[in-house]
Amino acid sequence: MKQLILGGARSGKSSLAEKLASSSGKQVIYIATSDRSQNDAEMDQRIAHHQQSRPAEWPTVETAIKLADSLLQQARDDRCLLVDCLTLWLTNCLCSEQAECWPQQKQALLDVLPTLPGDIILVSNEVGHGIIPMGELNRRFVDESGFLHQAVAALTERTVFTMAGLPLVMKGEPLPDLLSQQHAKQHLEQRP
Repeated sequence: MKQLILGGARSGKSSLAEKLASSSGKQVIYIATSDRSQNDAEMDQRIAHHQQSRPAEWPTVETAIKLADSLLQQARDDRCLLVDCLTLWLTNCLCSEQAECWPQQKQALLDVLPTLPGDIILVSNEVGHGIIPMGELNRRFVDESGFLHQAVAALTERTVFTMAGLPLVMKGEPLPDLLSQQHAKQHLEQRP
């Protein structure tokens, strides 16, 4: 199954995606899109927190730009690929020195996504609920993330919006009972 998990910062989207991946019964491959060369100390702390919260047996593949290539290399019937997150990948592509990086990489993802075997869980930040930002690059980021989410949601069997740790299925089958009160309590205790 292909799924898109959307939400704002600290909404619970990554935790939900990890629970879905764990419950898949398949080998989970974590695909991280952060470009570590561009990180500051706070981003390094966020990454460390994510690493500590997921099972150690999940291999991590880092891909800052060529997401479609990584998906093609890793996808198998017996695997669940968890991509966290599309908006970091978008940022990397928009900030690339290659002018055509974003249109090419976006199209590559949209072309390959329907063909991939196994389960694919894509996590992304929903940033289009606020005011129109100042600055051309900021506005382009908001616009492109919105267009990306629409295109990816059209290709997934399930799309979920997460807010305050609560998932709202926008498209597809209901979620399995992953968020029991006990899980929700543990989730809140783990977050800084």
